Amino acid sequence: MTTPQPEDVRDGGEPREPQPEEVRPPKTWAAGVPGIVHALVPALRDMGPTRTARLLLSMNHREGFDCMSCAWPDPDRRKPAEFCENGAKAVTWEATPLVVEPSFWAEHPVSDLLTRTEHWLGQQGRLVEPVHKAAGSDHYVPVSWEEAFAIVADRLNALDSPDQASFYTSGRTSNEAAFVYQLFVRAFGTNNLPDCSNMCHESTGAALGETIGVGKATITYDDFAQADLIVIMGQNPGTNHPRMLTALEEAKENGAAIVAVNPLPEAGLKRYKNPQTVRGLAGRGTGLADQFLQIRLGGDMALLQAVSKRVLDAEAAAPGTVLDHEFLAEHTSGLEALTAHLAGLDEDAVLAATGLTSAEIDELAERYLRAERVIVTWAMGLTQHTKAVPTIKEIVNLLLLRGNIGRPGAGASPIRGHSNVQGDRTMGIWEQMPDTFLDALDSEFGISSPREHGLDAVGTVEAMAAGRVKALVALGGNLVGAISDTGAAEAAVRRADLTVQISTKLNRSHAVVGREALILPTLGRTDVDRQASGEQFVSVEDTVCAVHASRGKVEPVAPGLLSEVSIVTRLARAVLGARPGGQGSPDRPVDWAAMERDYDVIREHIARVVPGCENYNAQLRRPNGFRLPHGPRDSRTFPTDDGRAHLTVNELAPVECPPGRLLLQTIRSHDQFNTTIYRRDDRYRGIKGGRSVVLVNPDDLAALGIADGTTVDVHGEYHDGVDRVLRGQRVVAYPTARGCTAAYFPEANVLVPLGATAETSRTPVSKAVVVRLEPA
Repeated sequence: MTTPQPEDVRDGGEPREPQPEEVRPPKTWAAGVPGIVHALVPALRDMGPTRTARLLLSMNHREGFDCMSCAWPDPDRRKPAEFCENGAKAVTWEATPLVVEPSFWAEHPVSDLLTRTEHWLGQQGRLVEPVHKAAGSDHYVPVSWEEAFAIVADRLNALDSPDQASFYTSGRTSNEAAFVYQLFVRAFGTNNLPDCSNMCHESTGAALGETIGVGKATITYDDFAQADLIVIMGQNPGTNHPRMLTALEEAKENGAAIVAVNPLPEAGLKRYKNPQTVRGLAGRGTGLADQFLQIRLGGDMALLQAVSKRVLDAEAAAPGTVLDHEFLAEHTSGLEALTAHLAGLDEDAVLAATGLTSAEIDELAERYLRAERVIVTWAMGLTQHTKAVPTIKEIVNLLLLRGNIGRPGAGASPIRGHSNVQGDRTMGIWEQMPDTFLDALDSEFGISSPREHGLDAVGTVEAMAAGRVKALVALGGNLVGAISDTGAAEAAVRRADLTVQISTKLNRSHAVVGREALILPTLGRTDVDRQASGEQFVSVEDTVCAVHASRGKVEPVAPGLLSEVSIVTRLARAVLGARPGGQGSPDRPVDWAAMERDYDVIREHIARVVPGCENYNAQLRRPNGFRLPHGPRDSRTFPTDDGRAHLTVNELAPVECPPGRLLLQTIRSHDQFNTTIYRRDDRYRGIKGGRSVVLVNPDDLAALGIADGTTVDVHGEYHDGVDRVLRGQRVVAYPTARGCTAAYFPEANVLVPLGATAETSRTPVSKAVVVRLEPA
């Protein structure tokens, strides 16, 4: 067991990460030899050479397992090493042979776990036995699986209504586990199915769904190599999905231009030293971004409107030569309204909102006009704003004007950050699944799914705070750590009667719990999964709608571990067995045992329920799996209400920031994945040994009268008057956009109000928080 460092414990208080031991200038390139070293040294140290080789060389390969750290797609032609530094860290974290011993629970009461950081909790090893914290107790106690299932069944069946329970899902969950989980929840009688997508790309799904009819990427992996221009917005590939850098390098070699739009300069978009090439190991590597637009937080919609206006102006100056008129006439609606709206765009307002110059915007527009095939790609730097949905609609507007959807080398490319978050949604993990899906589910299983929409992630926390949700079951993830407004969220969870976490390792959600709590340990993506019919595989969907198999490669770290499918199906039998009609119709009960015994049975059900998954078992057994059908991508068929893609009018509403205040965004460090902290370093940004930092432009520091290295408290300012504070942060002078600052997620979640959510999508607004800095 890892011995906690002194800074890991706060006597009687909340955990706090240390300030960095060292701060250096940020890097100007990514990967290279350091990438290999930082990937392999921890793996060899923690797993040994045999386990390391077996896992890393089968990762993202056809007979291997899918990386759990991001949703980046796999190329058809794969190299022996199809993993990145952060993927290797994720495997090392999950596949460690270190386990939480039975004595741990007696030595560490819940009150002690509350004082520990995410970093310390994750270092304790794999969870290997079910444990139960009784109401009024401060300790988890080991229990049998049968006892654990019986406790959950008793508490859930005692609720006055199924809607008093909410069932969260992590994006790591496989398609098979997600499908049986949503089946269980709907058979139980609720649509309360929040998931991690509610906190990240929900805005993407809403915007794309409204404009093109499908809330997913319109490209394939191969499109990157065929693009003339790739615009990367609000995204840091070098840290969050490093394998994307190889695709960008290939695009550059084929002549593509790349434009980076970001408040922070990121090393991975400046220069990439591919560790699998001689040039990457011994040379200068490949320069990536041809243009860097250091945009002010919240200014992306203004930039996109300004570029679209320049495109329309170019068409007006040379009619018939700029827009794709044939495509627009046949496949879209709304051009006249958009043209009229953008004619009145105020250039001064655009420049104030973006922090850019007209010349910089002109350059981007000229690049767009020269390019025949354009991809716009984005991540949470766009999705976590109040105006996130209209901002993404503006991406669609820009692409549609010149027909850059539904042809090779062009399209909309949201990059998902969790390995199967998109697949979980496809399988029915959504509080708002359409009636067509629910009708098919009911027909297949003889159940009666509820039709009233359920609660999302923010809604679940609000309902727990109000006492309307009394039980929370989480299939993976760390909802308490990931959700906004940490103080309010933790207080809400503590009001619940029961919390159940299905997990591989400890995190904050095992310390902040309801009156009664259970931890159910599960197999990881790397573990061999054996059931009564033999060794099983599962399936996942990546960010470009490609579905493929994933097979564990190493023996489980303990004999008593159950797979997610086993846990869910056994929970369903325990909970629903005592409920009238809970097992389906009397003449056709749901055969949960058969689905646990052989995952092919689950996939046969998927084939008959989930659109696009016909012949699911056969399609998965193809060498590269299969790609889900996608009308806009495949045939320029748009499944909207009128069968057309919609150009939309969106009112510009820049983020206001009072004098003496800054706009803060939360960011991930290079040594973390979501709320999982591998190490306390952020190598590319020059931060070593600590996470309590706030990155501020030197000119802003001078204006505020704050010296580099000062310790400050960061106060969030919101109209509800609550004083939200992130304490003890070291100020680091950093080349951020003027007026903008950054601090690490999840620690800075404390500054994001629960009520501050994106319009339509209700995604937490974590990328434009008004803050003030005060001496600590």
